[in-house]
Amino acid sequence: MSRISDRFAALEAARRPGLIPFITAGDPLPEATVAIMHALVDAGADLIELGVPFSDPMADGPVIQHASERALARGIGLSHILGWVREFRARDTQTPVVLMGYLNPVEICGVARFATDAVEAGVDGVLLVDCPIEEIATAQPLRAAGLDQIFLAAPTTDEARLEQVCAAAQGFLYYVSVAGITGAAHLSTDAVRERVAAIRLRARTPVAVGFGVKDAATAAAIATFADAVVIGSALVDTLAQAADAADAVARATAFLAPIRAALDALPAGHAA
Repeated sequence: MSRISDRFAALEAARRPGLIPFITAGDPLPEATVAIMHALVDAGADLIELGVPFSDPMADGPVIQHASERALARGIGLSHILGWVREFRARDTQTPVVLMGYLNPVEICGVARFATDAVEAGVDGVLLVDCPIEEIATAQPLRAAGLDQIFLAAPTTDEARLEQVCAAAQGFLYYVSVAGITGAAHLSTDAVRERVAAIRLRARTPVAVGFGVKDAATAAAIATFADAVVIGSALVDTLAQAADAADAVARATAFLAPIRAALDALPAGHAA
């Protein structure tokens, strides 16, 4: 059992929806990253997605693209990010951390070496946007080292491919709620509910829903039928306006706490 599986098992036992915030590592300030992670946990995060800055983030909208650009301009790379995870683990040994990014930085590091270093640092899972199910062999060293490989499914995923993704997914399956990029403006909750219901019949892992989730009301609506809700662009945009590290921590807390409260106000067993 990984930390991710343990956390989802605990959520299921408590009949409680999971909350997964996404932040871009190194933004808005490198020195604030670990403090922001702790603040998010204190505000109710069940898992943390830590974005690995990349120069060509094809799945990300302008908000996260700009966050990656700012982090890259400060020279942030994998060595910094693994160091921050290691520092985070000094105080928090329970909250799962998933690195979300792209294959190129991992291949430059060397997939096997990255896998070893990530596990040693305390990373629990990796979501590589441009490493789909068809390239699963490329990521085999990650799985062999004990990292959960998180896969994406989308509204456009056909049935045959969905069966493959559900069979191979580890940790949780990330359902992209819109056929587009992060921070999408339009989200049809009814359409997402129908699709997630079909996926949950096939999936061997919990199903988390992200892209287009902007606030407490949207998160609560999604949490009525998903195992967890991922929220990224709106949080990243809020953090980008921080004046300093203390302000960033305060903004992280103020942003996430009302969302946690909205999820906790739902009737128990909403997604059962």
